[in-house]
Amino acid sequence: MSTRAESQKMLERACQSLAGGVSSNVRAGKIPPPLFFVRGHGSRIYDVDGNSYIDYVLGQGPLILGHSPAPVLEAVREALDQGQLYAGQFETEILVSEKLKTLIPCAELVRYSNSGSEIVQAALRVARAYTGREKIIKFEGHYHGWFDNVLISVHPPLDSVGPYEAPTPVPGTLGQARSALSDVIVLPWNNLELLEHTVERHADEIAAVILEPIMCNTGCILPKVGYLERVRELCRQHGIVLIFDEIITGFRVGLGGAQQYFGVTPDLAVFGKAMAGGFPISCLAGKRELMELIATGRVNHSGTFNSNVMVMAASWATLQALEDGRVYEHLYRLGRRLMAGLQEIMNRAGVQAQLSGLGPMFHLAFDDGEPIYDYRSFALHNDMGKGQRFADLLLDHGVRFIPRGMWYLSAAHTDEDVDRTLEAAEAALRRL
Repeated sequence: MSTRAESQKMLERACQSLAGGVSSNVRAGKIPPPLFFVRGHGSRIYDVDGNSYIDYVLGQGPLILGHSPAPVLEAVREALDQGQLYAGQFETEILVSEKLKTLIPCAELVRYSNSGSEIVQAALRVARAYTGREKIIKFEGHYHGWFDNVLISVHPPLDSVGPYEAPTPVPGTLGQARSALSDVIVLPWNNLELLEHTVERHADEIAAVILEPIMCNTGCILPKVGYLERVRELCRQHGIVLIFDEIITGFRVGLGGAQQYFGVTPDLAVFGKAMAGGFPISCLAGKRELMELIATGRVNHSGTFNSNVMVMAASWATLQALEDGRVYEHLYRLGRRLMAGLQEIMNRAGVQAQLSGLGPMFHLAFDDGEPIYDYRSFALHNDMGKGQRFADLLLDHGVRFIPRGMWYLSAAHTDEDVDRTLEAAEAALRRL
């Protein structure tokens, strides 16, 4: 069993100067408590107490090549020898952009920012400028960043969500501008009838439909067969901009993202996380007629640190590594093996659980046996408390995953890691 005494001391110390002891509320929590780390290498991460963990958090997804991947770090070191920030252009920007055009179906032009939250705002601004409309449709359980106009009905309490047929937009935090709610129409995920009805009624007001093509931020729930295709058709019919939020799915489910995987091409898409192998970058990719609004300056998109030397070098090195198809073969094979193994352990123990996802990323829910297909069914039938306790127990056995149930695989994980993880899961489940 691992000890966490030093992490606890450091947390108490951090709380004296750092709000909550953490720099993102996603890292806070009591079960399990925040840990403090000293290094990461390959599939493992090491904390201040000397514990080693097989890591399926992977920085919340970006570390698709694992911790400290040599090709990426070497590329960044070499680039930094030439400078870190030019407030101007350089060739690596062009190389990465040219590569993205060949990989991403919707990418006729691209632009870069530093985070997913930022780049979503750029996408919405382009959509509103292009259509001359104000409202957007988003879906319960989908996360598009922490800014006021999108942190709406992500994980709302079920007693505040309103009727299923006409959900109430629910702000995600205190201090959020209530005026932002008036520009958002919230709908349940995976329900075409309600989407069709809403679009027919409000088409002349709707600038964009924004969605996670796989609802990774809530249960890793896949779209129903034909769902994305119909959304695409509706948007085309009514002159609405379709935006795929591929911050998680981009470069994780494949080089062309979920749009390539499902064969549905949006008008705009946003990328981040796995794109630079752990360095902070985001990307807006889209059709030329929309992206020209940025190119001509009619839509403003700015940022001091956009496409800096470090992140562009990291992106170029990561894309080159991912172009070897063996990486994705490895991620799918190992991820699906881990999913199957966890399901078998749960079944053998008589514990009701559901695993959903494709393999490179997946979600484990302790459910009650009822189908989960959208946010409300997820919130109603998933025992989050049990999932958090399971995550805490697995830490004691040297395995780390995101307590809300999300697991990420990397090129650095091995079959031995999976064997060890399944042994640890069985031991943790006995204690649970």
